[in-house]
Amino acid sequence: MIEIPHGELSDTALEAVLEEFITREGTDYGAVEQSLASKISQLKHELLAGRALIVFDPVLSSTHITTAEAWQANELTSEGGHDD
Repeated sequence: MIEIPHGELSDTALEAVLEEFITREGTDYGAVEQSLASKISQLKHELLAGRALIVFDPVLSSTHITTAEAWQANELTSEGGHDD
């Protein structure tokens, strides 16, 4: 997985990534219905605050959004423990 800094994306590209992620089947778990614009705004806030990251999986050719905490844990486990 490769981190994609959100600041390197154009506003249009960032909006498209966020919208695709939010509207992806099976990702709406909220108990209260919110507008797409509201969800995009909230997710953008999480990115700007550093609590969420955009990552690209080159094996699957797909983009995901994850928490910074989960990304750091993944990086720590992928750096060690491999006896190739």
